[in-house]
Amino acid sequence: MTDLSNFARVVTVDSGLSIVSALRADGTIHSSLVNAGVLAHPLTGEPVVGLVAVGGSLKLRLLRARPRATVAVRGGWQWAAVEGPVELIGPEDPLPGIDAEGLRVLLRDVFTACGGTHDDWDTYDRVMRDEGRTAVLLRPERAYGVSPS
Repeated sequence: MTDLSNFARVVTVDSGLSIVSALRADGTIHSSLVNAGVLAHPLTGEPVVGLVAVGGSLKLRLLRARPRATVAVRGGWQWAAVEGPVELIGPEDPLPGIDAEGLRVLLRDVFTACGGTHDDWDTYDRVMRDEGRTAVLLRPERAYGVSPS
């Protein structure tokens, strides 16, 4: 298993702000700013990098077509990147073993892994559902970066 410890440390420096990159059909790279964090996969328990994508977003369409991504984060002069296949779990991307309640909990878990907190979880759940939010879980195959000693 690829070690996520450096990524997990650096991602907490600036509220999980990260760049996710996915491949377009023409071979160019699409990148966008997201909040990411490290959490346990809801079915396997293995550590994954998680983020949440808005339903219908370009990022989500690209990841459906080519389910691999790179997530990179920086904090000061430290940085870390993780590459690997992604698994999508959402209203348009069901996963056996994750029902509507499991998705609700997973979206909260990803949010808190990214450093998020909320005063009204019922509203949070409603917005996630209304926006068709999808959990993106990256299984790390390669991790690298720079951490000052």
